[in-house]
Amino acid sequence: MRVIHEMKFVGRLASGADEWSCPSCGRRVTLRRLPEPELTVLDPGDETVVHVGVIEPDARAAAAADRYGLGPVQEIPRPPRVPDTFDAADRRWLAEIGIHWDDDAAA
Repeated sequence: MRVIHEMKFVGRLASGADEWSCPSCGRRVTLRRLPEPELTVLDPGDETVVHVGVIEPDARAAAAADRYGLGPVQEIPRPPRVPDTFDAADRRWLAEIGIHWDDDAAA
């Protein structure tokens, strides 16, 4: 079963982007709309759940989503988080493939 958190619209920033916040896990993002869409994660919150948000949750919005094949939930892909530290085995493997994390010789 997929866990879904509802994002709440906080307001529009001076840049024109909308700020959204999740009261359940603290996720915060800014979202700039078309013609130059951009998503900026301010606080990742719980990245294991799906976050959704609708500015005007009414029957017309649901009908439009169905008409255009969007469905009620859309996932926004996020890049994986890089761990803060690697253990000795990870550092050896990284060194074997030519990556020295924090300029530290892993082998």
